[in-house]
Amino acid sequence: MSAILSADDLNDFISPGVACIKPVETLPLQKPQEQDYAYEVTTEDKLPPEKLPPAQISLTDCLACSGCVTSAEAILVSLQSHSEVLNTLDEHPSLPPSRLREAHTPEVKCDHTCGANVECDTGKVFVASVSPQVRASLAATYGVSEKKAGWMMDQLLSGPDGLRSGGKYRNGFTWVVDTNAMREACLVVGADEVMDSLSIYDVQEPISHEGASATKPKKPILTSACPGWICYAEKTHPHILPHLSRLKSPQALTGTLLKTVLSERLHIPPDRIWHVAIMPCFDKKLEASREELTDVYWHETSPTKTRPSVRDVDCVITARELLMLAETRGISFPSLPRRPLSQSTRIPFPDPKLNTFLFPPMRRKRTSSLPAGSSGGYLHHLLLTQQSLHPGSTIHTTRGRNPDVMEYILEHNNAEIFKAARYYGFRNIQNLVRKLKPTKKSRLPGGTRSARAAAPAAGKSGADFAYVEVMACPGGCTNGGGQIKVEDIGGLNGKQTVAQCQKEWLAKVDEAYFSMSDPDDEDDDDQQDDNEDTTMNNHTDVNMLSETRTPEHLIDGISPSYVRGILDHWAASTGIEVRKLVFTSFREVESSVGREGGGMERVVELAGKIGGGW
Repeated sequence: MSAILSADDLNDFISPGVACIKPVETLPLQKPQEQDYAYEVTTEDKLPPEKLPPAQISLTDCLACSGCVTSAEAILVSLQSHSEVLNTLDEHPSLPPSRLREAHTPEVKCDHTCGANVECDTGKVFVASVSPQVRASLAATYGVSEKKAGWMMDQLLSGPDGLRSGGKYRNGFTWVVDTNAMREACLVVGADEVMDSLSIYDVQEPISHEGASATKPKKPILTSACPGWICYAEKTHPHILPHLSRLKSPQALTGTLLKTVLSERLHIPPDRIWHVAIMPCFDKKLEASREELTDVYWHETSPTKTRPSVRDVDCVITARELLMLAETRGISFPSLPRRPLSQSTRIPFPDPKLNTFLFPPMRRKRTSSLPAGSSGGYLHHLLLTQQSLHPGSTIHTTRGRNPDVMEYILEHNNAEIFKAARYYGFRNIQNLVRKLKPTKKSRLPGGTRSARAAAPAAGKSGADFAYVEVMACPGGCTNGGGQIKVEDIGGLNGKQTVAQCQKEWLAKVDEAYFSMSDPDDEDDDDQQDDNEDTTMNNHTDVNMLSETRTPEHLIDGISPSYVRGILDHWAASTGIEVRKLVFTSFREVESSVGREGGGMERVVELAGKIGGGW
């Protein structure tokens, strides 16, 4: 086989324009043969055949070649691991619980009379956010419901039988936040962004190749929640940047909320709040390292030499790394209690209104039969929002050349009023990118565009769509690279191939993921009493809860007016504009492939920066 493995042979490679150099670097060294005649010439047909091992590419290999991810980014990624989580928990004491409980009342400030002066002065607040795809992966692994898998994670991160059972300070995470809360905020803001952008599309001025947060995205608007897709666009196709949604991902938005609100309410700098996100994808580590997702973009004071910029998400680990975290501490994850944490150990979030939003007493129940997908439901929510604006309209679905390409048309009175699509996996993404590539102007005097470029085939242009949901992983986020794979649990049966078993395994993970919105969830009864206690203990605003349950204000169980009210409250309580809190920016990045020089000096320089961007 060829020593060069072309990226075109891979379905999910992050930079298909670059040939992977890894197989060349790892070819086995040839043992010199003893020859009596140093200058003897041997014809090629007389050379003995060699059986070379097949080229194998791992995540580490891909991060190391600098064709897709630079060496500095590889270092930033390697620093985010389960070992960093344990080391950080053992290096700093936690802020005392008395201080945290007092912060639930905004008027109360710590007067250092709690008997924990050292912790008050140097202690950190440890918070975690958890992706629903990770819970689904663990649920499929241990044969439990998605909700019980979440309880087991809570027990590991915050319970007495988890991380708090060992370590220097017996630290755990004070709050474990479900990113579904901020995902709902992303869905509402994302739908608003699309409608605002499309309303001014016809009069919009030409947009540069910089995806600045202050500008409106260009039609078709492409999702930006997938960091692998963003890395690919920024490095290889800058013409895509004006199309990207400026909205932060649920991970990033959760990090911004935790850092801004806790810093304000606890009267501590952002660097004393340590946030770990548990995600299905290794690329989320790269997202956390972006310079645009640091306090520089929302903090009043600029960073200095003595106070560098602080990430909104300090560390990202995956589902597999979470199990390594438990194993390193000698904790058996499947043996953890499969029930919610005791209310006596819960500390309310310092902001009562945000406490109810982040920790709702009951889960949202879906009301639509339209498949939402396994990557957050951005397109799904937008379609339902558009449908709510056109009563009587219908949604028609057309499958593309494979299950990861779907097209959706919203029709009213046989007239097309909105068209959107879903593209998962890099092979499909390449086709989309090619459709959106601008035509080149002729260099000849008086020359015009070629007929082929100027008039694409009907129905084949990506510009037909108003919105496209783009994700790098085939099958969506439940199939992320950091998820537990079938070979990790010995799931190979008989003569089935890995691909066949992995497909069946992914179906189980998807089933667990979609069960979280099942109206007949049997675990709801087990938590009913617990929810009532939570409502009482957290001083829940009854009017606020009733607003979220009013049917006429709901889109598939989500109240846009309630979410907008939460965002306005967040902005008012922190003194930061909503735009700065929820939007980010993207920029063209030049790849270092084929460049000479730079070397370790450049790597050390970039890796030393806590931001760094792509």
